[in-house]
Amino acid sequence: MKNVCVATRIYTFSSSHTFFCCAPPLIMGKRAISEVIPEEDVAVKSEGLSRKKSKKDKKDKKQQSTDAEGVNGNEVHQHDEDNEATVKSGDEEKLSKAERKAAKQARREAKEAKKAGKQTSSGADTADVVMKDDDVDETDEKAAKKARKAEKAEKKRLKELKKAGGDIDSATPSSKITSQATSAVASTVESSATSPEPVGPGPYTENKELAALPQSEIDAYLAENFVTVDDPRTTDRKLRPIIKFSYLPVADASQRAPFATFTAPTPIQAVTWPALLSGRDMVGVAETGSGKTLAFGVPCIRFITSLPKKQQKGIKAVIVSPTRELAVQIHDQLVQLAKPAGLQVVCVYGGVPKDPQVAACRTASIVVATPGRLNDLISDGSADLSQAEYVVLDEADRMLDKGFEEAIRQIISCTPNKRQTLMFTATWPPSVRDLASTFMQSPVKITIGDNVSGELRANTRIKQEVEVVDPRGKETRLLQLLKQYQSGKNKDDRILVFCLYKKEAMRIESFIRAKGFRVGGIHGDLSQDKRTASLAAFKDGRIPLLVATDVAARGLDIPAVKVVINVTFPLTAEDYVHRIGRTGRAGKEGLAITLFTEHDKALSGALINVLKGAGQPVPEDLLKFGTTVKKKEHGAYGAFYKDVDMTKKATKVTFD
Repeated sequence: MKNVCVATRIYTFSSSHTFFCCAPPLIMGKRAISEVIPEEDVAVKSEGLSRKKSKKDKKDKKQQSTDAEGVNGNEVHQHDEDNEATVKSGDEEKLSKAERKAAKQARREAKEAKKAGKQTSSGADTADVVMKDDDVDETDEKAAKKARKAEKAEKKRLKELKKAGGDIDSATPSSKITSQATSAVASTVESSATSPEPVGPGPYTENKELAALPQSEIDAYLAENFVTVDDPRTTDRKLRPIIKFSYLPVADASQRAPFATFTAPTPIQAVTWPALLSGRDMVGVAETGSGKTLAFGVPCIRFITSLPKKQQKGIKAVIVSPTRELAVQIHDQLVQLAKPAGLQVVCVYGGVPKDPQVAACRTASIVVATPGRLNDLISDGSADLSQAEYVVLDEADRMLDKGFEEAIRQIISCTPNKRQTLMFTATWPPSVRDLASTFMQSPVKITIGDNVSGELRANTRIKQEVEVVDPRGKETRLLQLLKQYQSGKNKDDRILVFCLYKKEAMRIESFIRAKGFRVGGIHGDLSQDKRTASLAAFKDGRIPLLVATDVAARGLDIPAVKVVINVTFPLTAEDYVHRIGRTGRAGKEGLAITLFTEHDKALSGALINVLKGAGQPVPEDLLKFGTTVKKKEHGAYGAFYKDVDMTKKATKVTFD
């Protein structure tokens, strides 16, 4: 079978059947479409094709209609209508394209802004990201609304121009206006999202009244309080001490409320505030009871509150103290400063369950902690210090001693490299000072008192009495002292009794209670609840006597302690200074009585130096033990350690 297709007609030839489908011969040539399709269909298709014409075809059509303008009036009129329809459709296309382009550009720029926002705040919460997405969506809607409004205004203008017979072609660049308006909105969103927000407090500016004070008055204040400032960065302009609370850069009246009970800042507060508010690292050396907690607390609160709201989340400041009691005391004072500012403070220490502390760390901005428990929370992943840019070591000489040095290094290694590090202490030996310099960058050293070297120094307002007694007669002498200083009208006076060992403290407490005195105890063998209860009862005055080991010697601010009695001399002269520093606080006078025995004679030289340095009389019986001061041994090398300058280059020795 064979098929032949000729001009759409099929002719079939078969061998079994003979038939022919004939058609008249076709002439294969060009034929007009009108010959095949009716005229109405031509009109419809030509109209449809005209809508798909290119810009060049539209231009040619417009030129042809202009050339044939004088032939027929009706045709001219028809051409004008076609031109207007073409221009109008072109404008609509341009406007819709501009709108789509503007919306697309806005979305693209919003995405870039969102990416930049994620990079700048990688530690933000999920809620913040959702809020950012909502802001981007609102921005897109606003941009689209502006584009539609501009489109309507442009259409209205074109109609007015058409009625007035103006030049419509000159009005076509409306898409540029729309795109410019939309891109302006998008660029505003991008700039506001990607511009870096200020981090940390701004530059410290002195109060106008403080700056107006004569220099002679400032010099007199520094000389009167024996203030020494050692700044490695030599600057032309020296910061003036803030000698009045009104000179502080604190605008909120509620944040000034904690200062209402004080007449003026203490010297350590007045001199350290300008340096800390300027963001400098600092070492502060001052006697016990001089107000060091407020000295670092006020700049800490201002540092956090000056951050943008989104950056205030997470732990921003860490204050480390050697004992639980001191940590609780710092926490209580900081709460008074942080509460008006809307900040949360958590106290982290051992001896109590972890879960409440872990939950509090999630919402806290300031963490006050002891080294052991804080390291536990860090290793568990419960405390994140990666954003803690304000680090304070209170009682730094003890913190960096051999007992806490490694723990402190671990804590500081978890904080950012760019941070503000502060160290406050009552004593600052050179050996500890050299070690602490590894944590700080060009710190300002501020010393309050005439002890510029920073060596061991006792409070001059404390009267020190040293009695050399027989070891077997200490309890009898203690009972006599209690009857002398806590009888009659003085029966409610607070007396703090220090022992060296926990077992000794328990024995002395039982002995005093058996003699009919109201007494409490605080030492390492007691649970944290009992320690806290005893300390609270002593502070409130319900128990006038407290027997304690050296856990209560550091930094505790116990009001109105009249007498401190050392039943057993501590292991170091530094601890002795801290023990007697529990009295004579806040500018008041105090009394310290020490029972010294022949078992303590190795420390007689150091005790004599402390007494002489504070202007106190040295008993003859104490001088019999000698004035030799035993050299402090190194933690790793013992007594054979030699302090050498490691910066000097070694001398090469050659042999002939």
